[in-house]
Amino acid sequence: MNGVIEALEQRRSCRKFSDKPVEDEKVKQIVEAGLYAASGMGRQATHLVVVTNPDDVAQLSRMNAAIMGAEGDPFYGARTVIVVLTDPAVPTCVEDGALVMGNLMNAAHALGVGSCWIHRAHEEFDSDEGKALLAKWGVKGEWRGVGHCILGYADEGGEKPAAERLASRVTYVK
Repeated sequence: MNGVIEALEQRRSCRKFSDKPVEDEKVKQIVEAGLYAASGMGRQATHLVVVTNPDDVAQLSRMNAAIMGAEGDPFYGARTVIVVLTDPAVPTCVEDGALVMGNLMNAAHALGVGSCWIHRAHEEFDSDEGKALLAKWGVKGEWRGVGHCILGYADEGGEKPAAERLASRVTYVK
């Protein structure tokens, strides 16, 4: 089987991370893959913020949990968060951001790094606190949050095998 297809079929979300940090070189490779995601009309209207500062990761986690109405860490102990933002003036902004998220997660898997897409970035960065974080990070302009790609090394039991794919999800028309 083709290695790319095999990797796409094997990638799973990780929901339990070890304390081992992801090496900077791997993070850079993962980010680079995200930057090469397809985008509507080649606009490249996304912006990635790589967050490894423990205080900022904790703030994002707290904000995310509050939006979800839950306690605990919605980032499952991940120490690296890539926030994917998109230009809301672009008609394909959400789709473009989703493609970036997919590339990030697939690149992470290819490098032996666990990942998971965490939602609620839209609500986070619509808030005054989220806008203040963007300003603190030096991110200028109007942005809409698409998602958080959390990264780390899977702790035991962090990744689960794939569920069987449902055959009823495809219709072929010839």
